[in-house]
Amino acid sequence: MFGQYAFRIHAGDFGKGEGTYSSLTDTFTLPVKDKVFGSKRIPASDLSSLEIATEENVKKIGGTIGWGLAGGAILGPLGLLVGLIAGGRKKEIVFVAKFSDGTKLLASCDGNAFTAIKCVRF
Repeated sequence: MFGQYAFRIHAGDFGKGEGTYSSLTDTFTLPVKDKVFGSKRIPASDLSSLEIATEENVKKIGGTIGWGLAGGAILGPLGLLVGLIAGGRKKEIVFVAKFSDGTKLLASCDGNAFTAIKCVRF
């Protein structure tokens, strides 16, 4: 399972948009917040936790970086992100990732990308 896997960042300490995880270089490439261009490369070894997002864990960290509105917009009326259906058979997984420097992100991706990211040893 080697390659580059894309995910969409919805909220957090990084810019909104596309991020990637490369299993070849074992790094995340994330957009820099508040900049039109630019990205930050973070070694996968800096990933400290990875959880499938639920209303509870999004609210728990929401107060620290203001994810309440972003989480509410993504969560929708049912309040659960697990198993969002993005149309057809494509399944989106929404997750919360935390890094050792304290930065966080709320993102979504397909099942293959999430499996690759989940295989990172932390």
